[in-house]
Amino acid sequence: MSTLFLIILSILSSLVPLSFASNVHVNNPCRSYCGNITIDYPFALQYGCGHPGFRDLLFCMNDVLMFHISSGSYRVLEIDYAYQSVTIHEPHLSTCDTLVLGGKGNGFAVEQWRSPYFNPTADNVFMLIGCSAQSSLFQGFPGKHLPCRNVSGMGCEEYYGCPAWSLAGRGQMGSMFGSGPPECCAVAFEAIRAINLSKLDCEGYSSAYSLAPLRVDGPSEWSFGIRVKYSVQGNEFCRACEATGGTCGYGSNGIRQLCMCGDMNSTSNCDSVTSATDRRRGHGLVTVLTAISFSILAWI
Repeated sequence: MSTLFLIILSILSSLVPLSFASNVHVNNPCRSYCGNITIDYPFALQYGCGHPGFRDLLFCMNDVLMFHISSGSYRVLEIDYAYQSVTIHEPHLSTCDTLVLGGKGNGFAVEQWRSPYFNPTADNVFMLIGCSAQSSLFQGFPGKHLPCRNVSGMGCEEYYGCPAWSLAGRGQMGSMFGSGPPECCAVAFEAIRAINLSKLDCEGYSSAYSLAPLRVDGPSEWSFGIRVKYSVQGNEFCRACEATGGTCGYGSNGIRQLCMCGDMNSTSNCDSVTSATDRRRGHGLVTVLTAISFSILAWI
């Protein structure tokens, strides 16, 4: 009988290390797809996933990924996680083939609380079209130097050569050296911090970005759209979370970052959740083993 007891006790004891071997490690519940675009940290489609500064930003509609900020909604063409950029487009953005006038365009402006996370890239040019002489762009003209300039080799002088201008019956009306403001004024985003057609009193706009080191021959080969650089603050938290098998997210207040570890959350990383879970599991198992051992002794 004593030999049987020792065998049973040995088998039960061997279960203890097995109970601690299953650390928290789950598949990323926040990674998703919209069409052929992967949505991963810091972006997300589900509330509570991703970085809190990127919440309520992306929406998937009929496999079309949309980017929504205070100035309007844009179609996402690409998310480049290596370069940390998002390329967006909207139907009222003028190109080399079409001028869209009437002040219909979104331009580009983000909410103040989002501004630390998003800015058009330094090689993105905005070309403002048909702005009135009273526009804030031209305050102090002609004595004051205009903000209009080329950005990464792209500007209005080349853009005037696009067929859209002749098709729309528009010409190079005025110049920065003439009696009136130019028909087109190219600016970098950092020069005015917001592209708002109503406030700037402009009829339309275009935007193009450089794919350096690729050099293109003229505006017919420009990449039209808005290329936005994004940055993530406090990314050390997410790296520590992912290193322990967790997924980065945020709490119900939309501000505090959380590390999602299976069916539990942590304010640090999954190691803390694993340790607490193992302690509870171990305590319960020891209690069960003790009870079984006493029952066997009583039976013997």
